[in-house]
This record gives sequence, C-alpha cells and structure tokens, in this order.
Amino acid sequence: MNTPFIFKHTQPTTMDPHKKYPAIFLLHGMGSHEDDLPQLVQDFKEQCHIFSLRGPITQKPGYAFFTIQEVGKPDREIFDKVLVALQRFVLEAIDEYQIDPHKVFVLGFSQGAVLAQSLAFAMGNLITGVVALSGYTPKFVTEEYAIRPINHLRAFISHGDYDYVIPPQWGTESKETFEQFGAAVTFKQYADGHGVTPENLRDLTAFLAQELQENYQ
Repeated sequence: MNTPFIFKHTQPTTMDPHKKYPAIFLLHGMGSHEDDLPQLVQDFKEQCHIFSLRGPITQKPGYAFFTIQEVGKPDREIFDKVLVALQRFVLEAIDEYQIDPHKVFVLGFSQGAVLAQSLAFAMGNLITGVVALSGYTPKFVTEEYAIRPINHLRAFISHGDYDYVIPPQWGTESKETFEQFGAAVTFKQYADGHGVTPENLRDLTAFLAQELQENYQ
C-alpha cells in the first residue's frame, strides 16, 4: 500500500480465496502506538482483517495522529491532512485485501476516537460502524466539512464519568450529534477516568459481535 502510516495487519485465520471478510481499523490515542488496541478486538481475529495504524507524529512516549491547540481544538491543517490520508488508507485496503466494503469498522480511543467519528462523517456509507472510546466530534467536522449521510451507521460511543482529559459531556454531545444525523447509537458511561474498563471492553465486544453477526446474515 502507498501510505504514510506504519501499521500492523492480521488477516482472518482461515481464508477462502473466493470470499471477502470484514475489516476493523484501529486508531490509538495520543502518546500511544499500534500495539495498544489490538487486544480490544482479539475475539475477532479469526473472522476479520485487523489493521492497527501508528500515528505519524512522534509524541513521547509514543506517537500521535495530530497535534492540538488545546483540548477539543485540533490543529486544523494537520488534522485535515491526516483525515484525508486515513480515508485513502481505508479505500486502498479495501481494494488490495479481501475486504467486504459493506463490513468496514473503525475503532479509536481518545484522539483515535475523534478521527473515527470524523471518518464516519467524511466517508458516509463506506464506513459500516464506529467504536469511539473517550473522544469527541470536532465542531468543524459537522459545520464545515462536506459530510456524507450516516443514517445507515451503527455507532458505539463510550466515556468515563471522571475523564480528566476529555470532558465526559463531550461524549454525550457526540451521541446527540450522531443521532441528529440519523445514526443508530449505543451510548455507555462508566465510573472511570480516561481509559477502558473491563466492563467497557465487554460492551464494545458485544456490540461488534452483534454487528458482525447481523452483517453476515
């Protein structure tokens, strides 16, 4: 693939050369890396392509996908370029691998969740479902982007009640934004800070399992 991203890819355990398979794209949080999130979707390794991307910006102790002016305000020029590059990555992956274009899921944590939500609006029906953990939807995405319809989309949005990095009310606002544009949203809150609790993992796993089962039928 012609991409600026370093990434790790695993393919379904047993593949039929005449069949296409679901894909899950993983986007980590600021200061993390491509080995952080695959553990969240290990239950789906046998049936899905899994792509875990590394942010292109060094952000100790790891990497970032974009920089910020302050919490809730990404540096717009960098954000826009990364979002375009992510769209290209998804499209090239669908073209190059045995991926069913109607079974494309994006999971992100923190700034990865910000990008996952933004990708849904930028790509419309090319994204089947989104799992957004402890993120938000930048206002400029829905106010200034040429957004595509998301009335087909299934979204799992979650947030910690005591999130010290991204205010928990921003998770509620993301839920309301997605519902306003017609997406079906599963929204969960947890007695946690900026992280993923075992209960959160259980719920997002159940969400993906249900969506994958429905898409197989």
